[in-house]
Amino acid sequence: MREERVVRRRLGFGGTLVATLFFCASLTPTLLPRPWIMQGVVGAITGILGYAVGASAGAAGRALIRYRLPERRRVLAWRTLIAGCALLTALTLWYSLDWQDDLRALMGMTTRISWFPPVILAASVVLFALFLLLARSVRLGGRKLITWLDRYVPARIAQATGIVIVAGVVGVLANDVLFQGFVNAVNDASAVANRSTDPGVRRPGSAMVSGGAGSLVPWESLGREGRNFAGTVTPAARLRAFSGSAPAEPIRVYVGLQSASTPAEQAALAVRELERTGGFERPVLAVLGTTGTGWVDGHISGTLEFMYNGDCAMVALQYSYLPSWVSFLVDRGKAARAGQALVDAVRARWERLPAGRRPLLVVSGESLGSYELEGAFRDLPQLLSRAGGALFVGPPQANPIWGTITEDREPYSPVWRPVYQQGRTVRFGQYPADLARPPGPWARPRVVYLQNASDPVVWWTPELIYARPQWLRAPRGPDVNPQMNWFPLVTFWQVLGDMVVAQDVPSGHGHVYGANVAEGWAAIAAPEGWSAGDTARLQALISAPSAP
Repeated sequence: MREERVVRRRLGFGGTLVATLFFCASLTPTLLPRPWIMQGVVGAITGILGYAVGASAGAAGRALIRYRLPERRRVLAWRTLIAGCALLTALTLWYSLDWQDDLRALMGMTTRISWFPPVILAASVVLFALFLLLARSVRLGGRKLITWLDRYVPARIAQATGIVIVAGVVGVLANDVLFQGFVNAVNDASAVANRSTDPGVRRPGSAMVSGGAGSLVPWESLGREGRNFAGTVTPAARLRAFSGSAPAEPIRVYVGLQSASTPAEQAALAVRELERTGGFERPVLAVLGTTGTGWVDGHISGTLEFMYNGDCAMVALQYSYLPSWVSFLVDRGKAARAGQALVDAVRARWERLPAGRRPLLVVSGESLGSYELEGAFRDLPQLLSRAGGALFVGPPQANPIWGTITEDREPYSPVWRPVYQQGRTVRFGQYPADLARPPGPWARPRVVYLQNASDPVVWWTPELIYARPQWLRAPRGPDVNPQMNWFPLVTFWQVLGDMVVAQDVPSGHGHVYGANVAEGWAAIAAPEGWSAGDTARLQALISAPSAP
């Protein structure tokens, strides 16, 4: 009885009901398996959102309906609510382990994991209490402000003014103080990390690589990810072992944030570096997009070097050193401007070559790197007219060309594997066989999108707050759990949480593409004489533990 009275005094009926429903919904299957501690955080966030929804609905109902239940019925209602919420929570926590096991089995992962339902509940309750305390402190401050204003102005004006002031203060604190302070802290930490060099990465001696002998780009200016890119060129011995012949020295050009002041200057420096290394004289020249930190997927670069036995050139530049998700929020426009500057500069120099001596000019990027390079083109026709092929891996929904293609897909095709104009120029794939569909002509230049049906980077969008996504409609993707449902507000946070663990799954699921990159490159830029057997051998090589 005492515990019941405490709950009744401290919590609202509607808020408690909806918070419980939201918390239980957060435990249901989503795109990817997750650790128990993350589930505790997601449960607390969705729970406090549910409480806000329920409390607001309850307040609106009380304002419209001037009726108060007798004390006995209120007690009975609360007892029923507490018992029902406890039972529902216990059952959902009980089934949550099975749901996680099903997700892991669907992706070929071990089902022997640590999952602690009582600890998940405790972590969620503690965080929920902290969020509620903060929210009620804001509400108390607002009420005191309205009471003070009520002395000087009419009650309705005082209430409206107080709400506006509190909302403004909360907005400023959330955006200009908390969020901006967080971004500044991440920026400072990332700047320090950008000056470091990963263990085992050394300055290359090759004159064909930025930062190496005779380079126009100092090694120190490349940044951490630039040094990783320049310092991990595929060794000649591995190239020779795969091809059976003497390889050429691969060309890798990279320009860091500290190498030049503006994207235009970075792009101009990259072109001069390509000229110095002979990049425009290679059979294929790839413009690569980078993620927020300046990272280039080693599978994208290494695969192309194996395919051409080193006789290829690649160029990339760094536009930020923030983590990708932070850069996506605050630097997205910067990424697009950097991509356009680099593509325009390389393309302008490429056009000056005699038509018969121009290398195959292709573009490629993963995640935010795909957004960077899509931003270099107005639309798909311009992409096809200005590039000899494109390979985009794990594109986020903000990609403009991807969005148009997906929206205009053939009506019979699902959103996770769209068919655009019968596959004549653009094709999508998760598994190697996907790029062979639909049967029919596939003209060149070609555009390939690699996207896993379970990749939260591809599917996360603010629209998940209020709209059921098309990828949850039948037929679902091959690795999307059939038990996953959409819940307003909740699914948004579930998929956002999935992004944190998107790399912690086997290749072909989540945001891990691995050896499938070989199939993508083979489709758009295979060298003369390349066969399906060569692609299979390369995929096996990339899948090995020592692969790039």
